[in-house]
This record gives sequence, C-alpha cells and structure tokens, in this order.
Amino acid sequence: MEKLISCFRKRPDAVARLICFPWAGGGSIHYARWGNVLNNSIEVLAVKLPGRESRATEPFFENMQQIVDELLHVLLPLLKEKPFALFGHSFGAYTSYAVAEALKKTHNIEPVHIFLSGASAPYSEVRMKAAKRSDLSDEHFLEWLTSIGGTPPELLANQEVLRLFLPALKADLHLVENYQCVRPVSPFLSCPITCVDGREDVPHDLQAWKEITAGDFTVTMLEGSHFYLKDPRNERIILDFITKNLEMSGMDYL
Repeated sequence: MEKLISCFRKRPDAVARLICFPWAGGGSIHYARWGNVLNNSIEVLAVKLPGRESRATEPFFENMQQIVDELLHVLLPLLKEKPFALFGHSFGAYTSYAVAEALKKTHNIEPVHIFLSGASAPYSEVRMKAAKRSDLSDEHFLEWLTSIGGTPPELLANQEVLRLFLPALKADLHLVENYQCVRPVSPFLSCPITCVDGREDVPHDLQAWKEITAGDFTVTMLEGSHFYLKDPRNERIILDFITKNLEMSGMDYL
C-alpha cells in the first residue's frame, strides 16, 4: 500500500478514514500532512499517482479507469473495515467521483461523506464547454497556469522545476479533459456531499453535483481563487468541517 498511499500518522483506532486525491500535477504531501493536524479520530490516506514522488519512474496513467482500478485493488479491503470519506480538489474531485461511482455500482459500498472542491460536475454543461489546456504550447500553458494562481512564481521561473513538473500536470489534464461520464438519471449515492470553492475562481457548476446523491448537499464558498485551500485560514475551516462531519458519521455508523 505504501506505493500508492502516503500516511504520515497511522491511526488503527481511528473512527474513520479520509482518502484524499491530488489536483492535476500534484503529489500526496499536501494532504498527507493533514494527518498530523487532524485529531486521533481520523486517519488520512493521501493518494500517490504514477509519474511523481516515489513513483517518478512509472509512466503516467492515460485514463480514469486506470486510476480507479489501481485504487480499488489496493484500498478495497480497507474501505470495508470502517467508515471513510473522499476529498478531492479540481482533478481530484473527478477522481473522487469516479472512485465513488465504481465502489457503489460494483461493490455496493459508499463513503459516509464526499468533499468536492474547485470543479464543476463532470457531466455538467459548464465542464463540457471548458477550454482544453493540455495541448497548449508550454509558453501559453505557463501563462494560463500563472493566471489561476497557486504556483509560486519562483517555481514557474525555474526551468529545472518546470522540466519535472509540467509533464505530470499536462498528463493529468489530458486525462481529465478526455474523461467522459453519463449524467445520472437518478442519484446513485445516499451520502452527504459538500462542495467547496474559491469565490474568485472561474465559475463552476457546483449545483450539478447534487444529482449524484439523495443525501444532504451543501455548498461553501471561501475567499480566494483556484487554490484557495492553500490559504491557512481556509485550510483550517475545511479541516474543522471535515472533522465535525466525520466524527458525527462515525458515531452514526457505530
């Protein structure tokens, strides 16, 4: 499991697990450190994708099904043990959706909560009409990357860092831009879903996510642009909200 998951703080007695999926081009460390911040009731498992971190020599995945297949092969036994929730930002929100859909339809398992951040629902018109970025030239791609914020300017000016960083980012964007799913005819989940977004980010169709669940649905807007969740104040709000909901879910499960 260590190949696929970063877990800074193993908590075998935790009430619930939080599975976190990286944004495009991202690694596992941002979320793995949440395990050092959240209390003992929650164990954080941060997903590592091929082509980065300790998996740098592995080829990038080319489609969403590859991600789903690998995750379910490794994590399914753990997901049957105790309550779990999913968190994903941007590209990670789509991964969360694909994994939740496969778990429910193939194994009749679902999370106790799904937290989706910075992304329109994958079947929404807004997402379908969104411009594709993965085929841009490096020059135009960097211009777009600078415009959405979240990446330190000194990194974008470092050619060696870009040589390592851009391929993973473009590969993930190519994967998600070619990911297609059918709009659900009826909700296939019953768990609560929480959508979070930055007020200054481009508009996302968050309401469309409501179509996948018969459970509670809430939207929270926080100050900031696409990477609003990197702001320490926003991160604290998110972690407090996750803790409150997972502890309550754990008690209901017991």
